[in-house]
Amino acid sequence: MQREKINVLIERYLSVSFLVTKKAAALVKCEIDEDMTNDQYYLLRYVKKRETCTSTELASVFGVNKSAITAMMNRLVDKGLIQRTRDENDRRVVYLTLTEKGNEWFVKTEEKIHKLVESLIMKFSEQEIESFIQTYEKLARILQELEETQ
Repeated sequence: MQREKINVLIERYLSVSFLVTKKAAALVKCEIDEDMTNDQYYLLRYVKKRETCTSTELASVFGVNKSAITAMMNRLVDKGLIQRTRDENDRRVVYLTLTEKGNEWFVKTEEKIHKLVESLIMKFSEQEIESFIQTYEKLARILQELEETQ
């Protein structure tokens, strides 16, 4: 591919990536409680899907320092959405799970976000959205592989 064509594609990608990321984050923020952040929502979503995890795991998955996760978890514990449980065999290990309140909040919020995403994807044909998701999944795999080699 010609260098000029590659530069045009890079510019298009960077422009649309910025716009979509910012607009999507703003739309998600509208669907969650005003005292919650998008990062907190995604942390709760991850914990819900995994059922239990550790701060170290979250730091790795989200690409942040463990201290940043600890600070976010402290806020979520204070809100009654997350509970910490020490491992019986190794007291240094702390497991994170959703509380009943956290589960209820997550289900309610996830329903609103599903409706939001549905309203967006319904503007595309099934073939378009399937192709888009496959391409996006491929990009995610490439980024994951890149991260693993660094």
